[in-house]
Amino acid sequence: MFGLFGKKNDIVLGVDISSSSVKLLELSKSGDKLRVESYAVEPLPANSVVEKTINDVEQVGETVKKVLAKSRSNVKLGAVAVAGSAVITKTIQMSAELNDQELEDQISVEADQYVPYPLDEVSIDFEVIGPSEDNADQVDVLLAACRKENVELREDALEIGGLISRVVDIEAHAVERAFGLIAFQMEDSPEEQTVAVVDVGSTMTTLSVLAENTTVYTREQLFGGRQLTEEIQRRYGLSYEEAGLAKKQGGLPDDYEREVLEPFKEAVVQQVARSLQFFFGSSQYNEVDYVVLAGGVASVPDLAEMIQEKVGIKTVVANPFSDMTLNSKVNASALSNDAPALMIACGLAMRSFD
Repeated sequence: MFGLFGKKNDIVLGVDISSSSVKLLELSKSGDKLRVESYAVEPLPANSVVEKTINDVEQVGETVKKVLAKSRSNVKLGAVAVAGSAVITKTIQMSAELNDQELEDQISVEADQYVPYPLDEVSIDFEVIGPSEDNADQVDVLLAACRKENVELREDALEIGGLISRVVDIEAHAVERAFGLIAFQMEDSPEEQTVAVVDVGSTMTTLSVLAENTTVYTREQLFGGRQLTEEIQRRYGLSYEEAGLAKKQGGLPDDYEREVLEPFKEAVVQQVARSLQFFFGSSQYNEVDYVVLAGGVASVPDLAEMIQEKVGIKTVVANPFSDMTLNSKVNASALSNDAPALMIACGLAMRSFD
């Protein structure tokens, strides 16, 4: 058994290793109020992570080391996540009379019927969800299995960066946890809402649909902000790094918004609409109440309004920190700008308070 869910009460840093950067976040809690103690973002060398798979663990580890130094955090424990596409989850029923050790022993014996890989190649963990609706003598148990390589590469990257891995989570679970911090922005009770969280990152767009605050669907597609950077690079004859900086800082020619940014925004809207159609076509749902826009692309001006207008669904930009206090060393405007991209890091950092 491996701590895919983790059981602890220590402060951990949320470390989100994406395809383009490492994002690090430290939270503290006083009563029921959360506080951002430190955070930092550091770009990754090109191709060190491709489609959420670590290709060069040394480069990723060095980036973790840089982002830790930049954050000035003294915490040495980290929580990371594997992509949902790398994890098999299944809810099974087991006897309510078994304790954790007995559950673990029984799952170890029976796991091969649930996992389509050789058991010596996978990390397995479980979490008791609660009493089974079908049988009062049983409990529902969430079983999660992931190839050991995916888990160990993330552990190794943290170790190279000077951190000890305390938790390896699943990205969708981290998003679900962070969503609890923005649910109050909804006009109606989130328990009664079906909400689509669309995370548009550098190379991947992930749709997570939450019904009654529980993830019921996730899907990843190859599409992201890198396409905008590459179009800027191609049109204006810049290097990839120069194009990325210009995208964030401005200073591009007058035709940029009309000729480059607007077509990209249209492409994002199409991607959101297509992702939702896939969801409706493969589930019993035929509508969602809200779209929550997350990821680095969510900071593109007026994109949320454009999605709301074209897709016809209320759309808000994710900011899990809007009700938190900040340590004086945290740059409030930088955090506000990066907030939509920090959903996974935030959900991971919240593992400190399980």
